[in-house]
Amino acid sequence: MAFALNSYPITYRAKFFNGKWDEEYLEKPHRTPETEAAMSAEERDKIENSRNCYDDMPLVNYTSQYGLACFEGLKALPQKDGGLAIFRPDRNAARFSKSMQGLYMPPFPDELFLKACIETVKRNTALGFCPQYKPEWEKDAFMSADSVYIRPFTLAEGGIGVNISKEPWVLIITTPVSSYFSGGNFDTVVTDRIRATPRGTGWIKGSSNYTIAAMAKHEAVQAGYMECIFLDAIEQKYVEEGSSCNIFFYLKSGELVTPELGDTILPGITRASIIELARDRGINVSERKVAIEEALEETKECFVSGTAVGATPITSITWKGKKVIFNNGTEGEFTADIRNTIKSIQYGTLPDTKGWMMRVI
Repeated sequence: MAFALNSYPITYRAKFFNGKWDEEYLEKPHRTPETEAAMSAEERDKIENSRNCYDDMPLVNYTSQYGLACFEGLKALPQKDGGLAIFRPDRNAARFSKSMQGLYMPPFPDELFLKACIETVKRNTALGFCPQYKPEWEKDAFMSADSVYIRPFTLAEGGIGVNISKEPWVLIITTPVSSYFSGGNFDTVVTDRIRATPRGTGWIKGSSNYTIAAMAKHEAVQAGYMECIFLDAIEQKYVEEGSSCNIFFYLKSGELVTPELGDTILPGITRASIIELARDRGINVSERKVAIEEALEETKECFVSGTAVGATPITSITWKGKKVIFNNGTEGEFTADIRNTIKSIQYGTLPDTKGWMMRVI
């Protein structure tokens, strides 16, 4: 499992009040990482749970009552040279600000976002809470590699009537994370649920967007699939994205296609990076509508992308009871090349010629 609720002890918190952001770093209960690892499961759960508790913020608020919140997800990755670097945090900063504005919150400034992410990771690293680079990760192209997951999110002020948040908090927690999809199952199914509608919040990384996504993903997993795929809300004809990831189709014609951005699709940062890398290789990349029929008939390789999933192969799609298998049920050459390139840049075994990595240490 990629995520576990065992956040590191240093948390960042900022409150918007009187037109400005008041910042602080909170040090939650902890021992040394070695001491915590040696604890019984019960003792370790107790101390980790205590790091997730805040008794000075309201329980009843626009977030807990109505899901009015947004968040980001980014990673700090151990480098082969012994350092630590974050992948494209400037893009997350810009998207976080846009998400907050989309929800009519005061936006969190990009410069504060970047400084807070770096400093939170740095302070936890100083306490020993950070994975170390392992050469054996290179053997499977970093599919089993660890990293630090950084989760910035908003929390609304107290309130019970339906309203917007005018004085939100921004918090940043960090936690260890590993491979998101595991077990060798890369089959997907098209869900009949609707993730996002035109004029809605699909383009925002909003917390409420993930309720239906979580339900559809659960239903897919219960049916034996790794992931679900959403179609558009109007015609139920065009592919949009997965439960928490963008999707790509590498067609038999040599064209790489991904659904065009709009107000129903999240503008993924890994998605943008893959498009850039593919064009560097001379691949014809199209951002356009992709009918599910075209995807099933013309695709030779399929994969999903995102901070958590990286570039993960999709070996089959089932739609209306019909299962179509891609590349004989194995990861394709193009998918593997793109995935390996991104991972190698992220972990410092390939040169960062694009300036995507921001050093922490």
